[in-house]
Amino acid sequence: MTSRSADLIAVVGPTASGKTRRAVRLAEAFQGEIISGDSRQVYRGMTLGTGKDLDEYGSVPYHLIDVAEAGEKYNLHRFLQDATAAEREIRHRGHTPIVCGGTGMYIEAFLNNLVLPEVPENKELRASLADKSLDELTGMLAEMKVLHNQTDVDSVKRAIRAIEIQTYYREHPQEAKSVKPQPRTDVTLVGVDIPRDVRRQLISERLSKRFDEGMLDEVAQLLEKGIAAEDLIYYGLEYKYLTLHLIGQLSYQDMFSQLEIAIHQFAKRQMTWFRGMERRGFRINWLPYDLTDDEFVDRVSHLMH
Repeated sequence: MTSRSADLIAVVGPTASGKTRRAVRLAEAFQGEIISGDSRQVYRGMTLGTGKDLDEYGSVPYHLIDVAEAGEKYNLHRFLQDATAAEREIRHRGHTPIVCGGTGMYIEAFLNNLVLPEVPENKELRASLADKSLDELTGMLAEMKVLHNQTDVDSVKRAIRAIEIQTYYREHPQEAKSVKPQPRTDVTLVGVDIPRDVRRQLISERLSKRFDEGMLDEVAQLLEKGIAAEDLIYYGLEYKYLTLHLIGQLSYQDMFSQLEIAIHQFAKRQMTWFRGMERRGFRINWLPYDLTDDEFVDRVSHLMH
């Protein structure tokens, strides 16, 4: 297939669906560069636990991987700034931007052209919320906005930050207006459609492979570097459960089984988000996970015309 410049392509799907490989094949076919839409692959030193699969990229350039230090709190505001800058660079080179990832909130915001104001820390508000439980904070946030997902309320820290942001928007209505979605019309949005039972099998196989490759050592090294256990637990999934094991709060067997269950639940939440995107007006073109690479590229090519 001859390569050509194209509008934005987005590839989404649940964890272990093979979307990175698909995005790489599209980049090879359409002279593309990949923008990672994954909220955890931004961190350096967090490779196996976030499933970066860097060897899959070959010679294809990628962006927004390894751009923040482990222990930092990367967020949607920074992602939108970084992704917009990356797309500008890619287009400047005459190449095709391909955003690929499983963090639905990031990808939806990017495809909606959201512009988020920088929300400063509100020490007074934080102090007033410090003694509240996660349930209380969730209730407060639910009164301030519609909770499309549970990401904002999966920890006390995140819930307080979400309330801080909503409070800022209420106090600065002019800036809040820029947060209105303005959906892009230049996007070919593709989803990797994988049956639930196959997805579960691949998740389990992939998890075992990562342990074989040294994922536990990776987390141990982060702790040895001085990154606080609570900061690693904040990242969730692999980093949460492996850290709890390494600090003696979970046995190896309990850690493994609880993590496996958590990843299956996470994949289900990812699909819930993508279905929600469809209800909110996005057309996701779902393609079977077991297409050959050539068939996948061919189907996307037809969608782009």
